[in-house]
Amino acid sequence: MSADQMSIGEMLAATVPMARTLNLEFLETTPERAVVSLPDQGEYHNHVGGPHAGAMFTLGESASGAIVLAAFGDQLSRAVPLAVSAEISYKKLAMGAVTATATLGRPAAEVVAELDAGERPEFPVAIAIQRADGAVTGEMTVVWTLRPNG
Repeated sequence: MSADQMSIGEMLAATVPMARTLNLEFLETTPERAVVSLPDQGEYHNHVGGPHAGAMFTLGESASGAIVLAAFGDQLSRAVPLAVSAEISYKKLAMGAVTATATLGRPAAEVVAELDAGERPEFPVAIAIQRADGAVTGEMTVVWTLRPNG
């Protein structure tokens, strides 16, 4: 399968070893929303039997990367997406499989307009991490930039 034929989830799993290591499942990747799941795996548990904080951080960051690729994949010939900063808050005990849902914090057209103007746009991606029962166990924000090539 060529890179052009791969889904964003398949591409991330093929090119980001950590996504493969954690067996992340890319359930939905659109420019409006990315949903990624971390299966319940004992080797990635913390001291209370739930997913380790580092695994949940990687889950959230991976969901943010998936939406960035979905929203700005057509800009890759002229700009590289890079994470600038990230912040996570752990709200409730996470047990079992958890799912991260990412949404863009600014309209994609606005970000591209800044890129067109010769700027290096920054934009936030908000991520909610939830247990199977729907409880939000974590909230994360990753700020991304599109760094123009050259």
